[in-house]
Amino acid sequence: MKRRVHSKEVKQAAVDRLRQRGVTIEGIAEIVFRMQSPYSQELTIEDCVESVIAVLEKREMQHAILVGVELDLLAEKNQLSEPLQSLVQSDEGLFGCDETLALGSVFGYGSIAVTTFGYLDKHKIGLIKKLDTKKDGPVHTFLDDLVASIAAAASSRLAHRIRDREEAEETQAKKETSA
Repeated sequence: MKRRVHSKEVKQAAVDRLRQRGVTIEGIAEIVFRMQSPYSQELTIEDCVESVIAVLEKREMQHAILVGVELDLLAEKNQLSEPLQSLVQSDEGLFGCDETLALGSVFGYGSIAVTTFGYLDKHKIGLIKKLDTKKDGPVHTFLDDLVASIAAAASSRLAHRIRDREEAEETQAKKETSA
């Protein structure tokens, strides 16, 4: 009989995999802060942490993390068949499946998330740069792109929430001045 996996178990496994690979919520939040702070003076790192946690609640993101990290781990152990083993282990520039998996996870967060992901994939800031491994050592072919997708989704989520907050404040101010 096939086992039905509870969503809490999936979320915990995804967060554990990130942590085991050296990725923290705070490390991702720092990227989010760098991406969003130019647009909001009131933004705090705590806002960014909260947004990253909210993104990690999404099943699509959890599933992408589990699949991507598993492929990275299998490549480290030379357990993938060729030529996939060489493509993943070397983080072949034309491989593209790592970006495709990560990009699929941001589509629910709109165009801001998609363009932010593209920027982060190109510029590799913060933790993403540290994980981008094309030399000997741990394989993070999928992980660096997954971190970029989490940061991009959290950035987009924050951008929309900041705008909603500003509009609510404007509406409240108009009500107060007209009363």
